[in-house]
Amino acid sequence: MTELTKTKTRKGTIGILTGGGDVPGLNPAIRAVTIRALREGYRMVGIKRGWRGLVDIVRDFEADNTNCFEVLTESLVNRIARSGGTFLHSSRTRPNNVKKNDLPEHLQDVFKKDVNDLTPEVLKNLEFLGVNFLIAIGGDDTLSYAAHLHQQGFKVVAIPKTMDNDVPGTDYCIGFSTCVTRTIDLANQLRTSAGSHERFLVLEVFGRYAGFTALMPAMAGAANRCLIPEYQFDIEKLTEMMVRDWHRNPSHYSVVLISEGAMFSDGEMIFSGDEVDAYGHKKLGGIGSMVGQKLQELSANYNNGRMINTIEQRLGYIVRSGNPDALDSFVPIIFGNLAFDLIQAGKSGRLVSLRNGKYGDVRLETVIEQKKIVDVEKYYNTERYRPLYKNFHGKPLMIMTSDV
Repeated sequence: MTELTKTKTRKGTIGILTGGGDVPGLNPAIRAVTIRALREGYRMVGIKRGWRGLVDIVRDFEADNTNCFEVLTESLVNRIARSGGTFLHSSRTRPNNVKKNDLPEHLQDVFKKDVNDLTPEVLKNLEFLGVNFLIAIGGDDTLSYAAHLHQQGFKVVAIPKTMDNDVPGTDYCIGFSTCVTRTIDLANQLRTSAGSHERFLVLEVFGRYAGFTALMPAMAGAANRCLIPEYQFDIEKLTEMMVRDWHRNPSHYSVVLISEGAMFSDGEMIFSGDEVDAYGHKKLGGIGSMVGQKLQELSANYNNGRMINTIEQRLGYIVRSGNPDALDSFVPIIFGNLAFDLIQAGKSGRLVSLRNGKYGDVRLETVIEQKKIVDVEKYYNTERYRPLYKNFHGKPLMIMTSDV
């Protein structure tokens, strides 16, 4: 704990945290910030388990807070930079919406409501740690609270991270490229089983509100059809197209990629229960399995009375685990340096970004003012349930830009 008190000879202390789901590329971003900061005379403190670490801290120098933070060194971050996930760990904690049952033990007698705003505790804990600037790495949920802290007057800079690539204000988020790369690779591997048994292959991928993780692999040839949350699909129409694709394929199989938030034309998102997380999200319940069953049941109607069997595979965490690909190895380094540059310049309330092929930054409030979803008119063929190919001239690397 004595390391935290040695602030007089330093420019300040920077805290850094990762929230929400893990993705490859988080550790390189943490390393990039840490190396720059230490060499420029700052102290680095890693906040553990996202916002949870700033909720659970006991403000006592004799207390064991090793589960909440650690002082970062070059040797530490150098060891983990090439690995996937986040060595600081993560959570989906939202400090201004903490249920009574989730309160840390030392606050249970202080906060009595069923749902509590612990922002005052977070601010006191940041002061206790001597943190002058905070870098939050996360998706729109994690960053919405970062924007809230900024509005409370604390100096915050944000780095966009999510395999769904749906943070407004940036064309690219850490984790997206690895997700797309893995999805393409796994789809191609699973073709061997689909072809061997002459079946439909139904692949479900992450994507609650935005369909980028299904659309981009489909654009690269990973699937015949794709279903996204932004456009409700007709299962009869999909079945007819899948059977047609099946017949056209010499090996008699066809593939559909489905975002977890996709919806039938006469329904809503499929949830596994009514329980919600701190950000109000219900757990999704497996649209891929339902589509697979319906495809199998309806296939005989378009295949001369003969049913086509289905292979269903939920790719899930396998596309977000392991080491980052090339893009998610160097973009986080640039994002990390951009975040530190903002701190050096005395700027806060900013989100580092990559827009139209150029690195920069936008207002942090962008993440709570806008939604980033697939522009169906521009990028999705609603007649064919496929990516829409029009004109790529002048488009950035990832094609679908953030128009915010």
